[in-house]
Amino acid sequence: MNRNIDTVLGEVVANPKVREMKKFIQHGRVTTYDHCESVARLCYEINERFSLGCDPKVLLWGAMLHDFYLYDWHEKDGGTHRLHGYRHAERACRNARKYFHVGSSILQVIYCHMWPLNITRIPRSREAWVVCIADKCVSLQETVRRR
Repeated sequence: MNRNIDTVLGEVVANPKVREMKKFIQHGRVTTYDHCESVARLCYEINERFSLGCDPKVLLWGAMLHDFYLYDWHEKDGGTHRLHGYRHAERACRNARKYFHVGSSILQVIYCHMWPLNITRIPRSREAWVVCIADKCVSLQETVRRR
């Protein structure tokens, strides 16, 4: 990763709970950790390329923790992951609060990253919009690449 990204995300990526995301598949053969890292990298590039002036910590922590739900949503589990697309942001927010005590700006990025699937969770900051868009781009690439 880029040195600036590494500096901002050092505490996050060193955390054992975040590293647990390497155990779970997101799309195809891509782990949730790798997916989040790709989203963070793309967010950084978008912010730099378009001079958006996003807060680097809010942007990159939000990107790296947006799928910090710590389970494999593909597994059969009696239906608790059935509405994963609608519910996982709340779990990621809980985990981000629990393990990092993040503030409302980062939580808002995580909470609304699934817009427009969660139609009422409209991104309300530049950082949230960038993460939302980057997540869709990376997800599409990962999904198409596996076919």
